[in-house]
Amino acid sequence: MSREIQIYNTLTRQKEVFNPIVENHVGMYVCGPTVYGDPHLGHARPAITFDIVFRYLKHSGYKVRYVRNITDAGHLENDADEGEDKIAKKARLEQLEPMEIVQFYTISYHKAMKDLNCLPPSIEPTVTGHIIEQIEMVKQILKNGFAYEVNGTVYLDVNKYNEKYPYGTLSGRNLEDTLEGTRTLDGQSEKKSPVDFAIWIKANPEHIMRWPSPWGEGFPGWHIECSAMSKKYLGETFDIHGGGMDLVFPHHEAEIAQSNASNGCNPANYWMHNNMITVDGKKMGKSLGNFINLEEFFNGSHEKLERAYAPMTIRFFILQAHYRSTVDFGNEALQAAEKGFTKLMNAMERLGDISASDTSTYNVNALQEKCYTAINDDFNTPILIAHLFDGVRIINSVKDGKESLNASDLEQLKTIFNTFVTDILGFISHKESSGNDLTNEVMELVLQLRGNAKKSKDFDTADLIRDELDKVGVQIKDGREGSSWEVKTRRKMI
Repeated sequence: MSREIQIYNTLTRQKEVFNPIVENHVGMYVCGPTVYGDPHLGHARPAITFDIVFRYLKHSGYKVRYVRNITDAGHLENDADEGEDKIAKKARLEQLEPMEIVQFYTISYHKAMKDLNCLPPSIEPTVTGHIIEQIEMVKQILKNGFAYEVNGTVYLDVNKYNEKYPYGTLSGRNLEDTLEGTRTLDGQSEKKSPVDFAIWIKANPEHIMRWPSPWGEGFPGWHIECSAMSKKYLGETFDIHGGGMDLVFPHHEAEIAQSNASNGCNPANYWMHNNMITVDGKKMGKSLGNFINLEEFFNGSHEKLERAYAPMTIRFFILQAHYRSTVDFGNEALQAAEKGFTKLMNAMERLGDISASDTSTYNVNALQEKCYTAINDDFNTPILIAHLFDGVRIINSVKDGKESLNASDLEQLKTIFNTFVTDILGFISHKESSGNDLTNEVMELVLQLRGNAKKSKDFDTADLIRDELDKVGVQIKDGREGSSWEVKTRRKMI
């Protein structure tokens, strides 16, 4: 590749030049959602973060196999070896089959990802579709002497594992510190050590989701799922493993232990983690009462929202911060993101109307290099967006006659914006994201009717059409060459 990509590797705690295992091919695994509730802002951030990685690696000429799982079984309430399966609990509360819960929320998640213009992964495996692979991995770990079985539950023996492989390499925790920070939980006295974790769990009589295994009927531990599925589709060692920072410990640490214990090697060479989204400085969570799902953002129905925000506003809001930085939610921040996004997309539209001059007063090559330098530096989207706004200033200056671009530079500037704004950052106009060809046709008809009213000097009707459209978030702009429209925002339904 002509340009080096640097990735911050959580495992080594430094930026490293990206070198794939197989030339021009990339294997990437990202932990997906546990589908028992509505998709929320916390789901949006890793999806958008790794969508950028996926898009840019493909742009750079790599053939990428992007695997993102759906956890539809085995994830216990507190991410430990106790409590009830999250999906089974939801099913019991709703008096539905667990797979009804899974189906409903998987569809909901996919719709939200499409609204946010996240590309679908290459493969999207489910836990329930890979029970055999998980059982086989558990059997291998047992065979290698790094696990033990008690009453139908199989635990990874962390102390035994630590004798051969250092435990805590990803999180920076050593075993002694981890032991000091643990406590004995009810029902877990059967463990040799409180740090041991279940890789196969015996199902209680009331547990709905269960499968036969050599150790009796049960279900997989949460951590074993990703280890088995990543191995199946990407091999024992692959290039990039991604997810939220909250997964570093215990989930990803456990994945490393399971892969070493079964395969004798680390599962991934580069570990990438996006930071959290906070609300008023606090982590977003249902228990804190600050939980906002994506549909509430899109329709403005949550009490913390002053109005609705379009999916592209959410995408811009997330990408204007580096993926390793926290993002604090607030209406002011979202409204600022909305303005910034609108300004960027309006400039792209104006770019198509610019005529070339004989000479250029602006160095387009320099802008292109700055954009590539930003994205190659650990996918630094806020710096990239800042450079694109330098381009916005040039577009506006050329449009106003203060700067000029020759034909070659003008085409290059168009290529830069199409490449970075659309292909890599994945931004589409509100007009595109909020409707289809039929919407466009209807709006053209409305503009025509308004134009006829103005020609007939029926200004009351013309103003009424404009004002009513404004109420539903559609702004009419009158210019010398006629009227145009754009979606400002999706307003809260009253």
